[in-house]
Amino acid sequence: MPRTSTPTRPFGSVLTAMVTPMTADGAVDLAGAVRLAKHLVDHGNDGLVLNGTTGEASTTHAPEKAELVRAVVEAVGDRASVVAGAGSNDTAHAVRMAEQAAEAGAHGLLVVSPYYSRPSQDGVRRHVEAVADATDLPVMLYDVPGRTGVRFAPSTIAALAGHDRVIAMKDAGGDSYAAAKSIAQTGLAWYSGDDSALLGLLAHGAVGIVSVAGHVVGRQLGEIVAAFDAGDHTAALQTFRSIMPAIDALNGAGFQAVAAKAALQVLGVLPERSVRLPLVPATDDELALIRDGLRAAGLLDVVVR
Repeated sequence: MPRTSTPTRPFGSVLTAMVTPMTADGAVDLAGAVRLAKHLVDHGNDGLVLNGTTGEASTTHAPEKAELVRAVVEAVGDRASVVAGAGSNDTAHAVRMAEQAAEAGAHGLLVVSPYYSRPSQDGVRRHVEAVADATDLPVMLYDVPGRTGVRFAPSTIAALAGHDRVIAMKDAGGDSYAAAKSIAQTGLAWYSGDDSALLGLLAHGAVGIVSVAGHVVGRQLGEIVAAFDAGDHTAALQTFRSIMPAIDALNGAGFQAVAAKAALQVLGVLPERSVRLPLVPATDDELALIRDGLRAAGLLDVVVR
């Protein structure tokens, strides 16, 4: 693992769920991905999650996913943890994704509960175990019932925490009290999977965040975690409040990949905001609202290159 990894923070403390840059015709832009990965690590991220929801994993293909992981690991793998999505509603497919991510050099896997199929909790557990058994990589669970239609029950989290390679949780479940109980019960390294929930989950024992807003406020997120660690909750709150407009800009409409790419274009980090159908790029009006949010967070006055 990279030097950012610690026993309590196995994947670092601030990870961005990185978009997959694309050219104007919708092809994956590997050179752009390398530039973006370096930019994110230079600006406060000690981990990156590739091929997740914000990375448009549902519309990129196996060779593209593997090439992306390989390119980013080569670019930043000694400076940041690179976690690769291995999420599918088809367990055999998820296993292949895990194997390909491992071959490409990923440091860990992100495994979401199977979507659409809505399996039983026994099915969820066995799915994750099959993926975790496929490689030697550590696994971060991903609970996002708003997208999958099925969440990890507390008993399932507890059972999976007994697996040697299941070491973390990305929590976008929206229930901080349930998270507090699972953190205490399992000892998993808990990461907020929702920018707006960061402070509350840190208070309950979370160790960091897998962020969308980290595309533009990685340094500030790192400051929040550091201030919380130091017991300076007032400073953590002040910094959090300062980035709320950026959090809203990148998350507010629920199309995070679209908004994050638009924000990166506004900041001059990406030349294109192209996405793949069924997502559509931000309109000029939407781009203006995103620009307003970045300006309100003080980001347009910051040199980002």
